[in-house]
This record gives sequence, C-alpha cells and structure tokens, in this order.
Amino acid sequence: MRTLILSGKTIKKLLKMEDVLRCVREAFMNETRMNMPPKSYLFLKNGDFRSMPVSYGRYAGIKWVNVHPENKNLPTVMAVFILNDARTGFPLAIMDATTITDFRTGASAGIATDFLSRSDSKVFGIVGCGRQAWTQFLAITLVRNIEKIILYDIKKERAEALKEKIVSHKSVEVVVADDLYLMKECDIISTTTPSTSPVLMIGHIKNGVHINAIGADAPGKQEIDPLILKRARIVVDNMEQAIHSGEINLPIKKGIISERNIYGTLGEIVRGIKIGRKRFEEITLFDSTGLAIQDIAVASFLYERARDAEIGEEVKLIDF
Repeated sequence: MRTLILSGKTIKKLLKMEDVLRCVREAFMNETRMNMPPKSYLFLKNGDFRSMPVSYGRYAGIKWVNVHPENKNLPTVMAVFILNDARTGFPLAIMDATTITDFRTGASAGIATDFLSRSDSKVFGIVGCGRQAWTQFLAITLVRNIEKIILYDIKKERAEALKEKIVSHKSVEVVVADDLYLMKECDIISTTTPSTSPVLMIGHIKNGVHINAIGADAPGKQEIDPLILKRARIVVDNMEQAIHSGEINLPIKKGIISERNIYGTLGEIVRGIKIGRKRFEEITLFDSTGLAIQDIAVASFLYERARDAEIGEEVKLIDF
C-alpha cells in the first residue's frame, strides 16, 4: 500500500471555497458523531505548535500546525495533516494543510455569518489584512450580497495590497480606512489580527453588527473590547477551546464575563438546536478557535478528490 502526498501547490488547485463551505457545514452538522480531543499546545520562545487529533467515520487524522508571529521569509502559520484509515491506522495521505487551515477558518466565519448576521448585510469590514483576510472575503461574499468592503491594517500597505487583490477578483467597492472608526458603517466585521489587547472597540461598531473574532486562537490573545462582549450574543465554535484560548479567554479569566454569557456553539445553531440572530439590532459575535473536525472534513474530501482524479504523488512510506 502507498501513501498519497499532496503538496501545497496541488491543494491550491483542488480547493474551492464553495466546497470548503459545504464540508465545514457538514462537519458542524455531524459534530456529535466525531471524536475530537482538546487541542494541545507546545509553547516555545518564538512561537507555538498545536496538535489537533480527530476521527470521523472511516478516517482519523491529526493536524500539526505552528504559529510563529516573527517569521520574516516564511508564513506565520504552517501546517501538515496526516490522514489515516481509522480501521487499520494506515496513513492514507500526508498533505500541506496551510491552505486548508486558511480556507476552513474562512468557511467557519462564512457559516457563522450566514446564521448570525442580518440577511440584508451589505458592508463588510476586515480588521487585519494578512493571509487570513483573503479567505474571510471569499467566504463571506458567498453568503451575503456585499456591496462595499472596508479594510484596516496597522500597516496600510497590506490593506492596499488586499484591496488590489479583491478588486481583481470581484466587482465591489473597496475602501482602505485610516482608522477604525469607519468600521461603524459595517454590517459584518472580521478581525484577523495576532493582538494581545483589544483592537476593535465599542465606539467602532454599530448596533446590529455581526463580528467574526478570528485572531484570538491561543491563551493571552484578545482583539475585541470586553464592552462589546458584554453586549453581544456570543457563539463559540467549541466551548472548551474558546474558554482556554479564544476571544473570551482573558475576559473570563478576569471575571468580566462568565460562561453564562456564552449563548451556545455554532454546531448547535447549524443543527437547529438553537436559533441564530434573534433581533435586528442585537450585536452577535462568533469566537473562532479552529476545530480539527473542520480539518478532517476538508482533508478527507481533498484525498478522495485527488485519488479519483489520480492527482498527487504516491510513495511507499511504511515498509512492510
């Protein structure tokens, strides 16, 4: 038996946000049938590694992903996914999961936006215009009819570069903001920064806005003003992970909010156990930490697509 190797270049050819949205939605629908131990962290001087094991149906797997914010000539986030046959343990595939991580994170925000934002949302704001911002744009413009996008980054050249990429892809008005007060126009905002202190403040938003809090994915990270959290309907991707390392981790540790402030999980909403947005004027917030169920849903889809199309390199990895 041979193991399929899928490079980043191959993954990019196979991935489409429409497919990833479907895979991630199915993952939330089937969450209760998946086995996902808590994400574990290995903290080092210049960054950290996360180990994310999961099994679902005939597949099991693990994502090994790093976050090194000080990288200069390498991506800040890199990942590898090992996909195994759950019955025998044989490694079916090893694939670059860096782009998978980008796309499934964007897709989870897209699904949250579909359930939690107002259906008439037209203006979308992105705070932090690095790598993740692109897949936020791809996913959210698929679930809402966005007419205007407002970009902000502390490095304005990053926002300008993202603007150029967006307008070459879609006919939409794009504005690069000099400060965050322009976010008050937005119906939907995604924050994708590595900040350890609040960036988006209560004075930057309007009533009725939906916020995707994406950047806080490790203990000590924080992007959102606690005053927003106290007013918002908060939905998390996973309760345990969010309390440990999501946007709510510091406000809960400091006693600003408690677990009682958490409305529920995105999976509960997708499965119809709880409803999404209740009132037109309420503020909703999705706290995304990233789940292994999303990774295996996308990785198994890509493995089956690549195998059917006879794409990728097969190697005899295990000698027996």
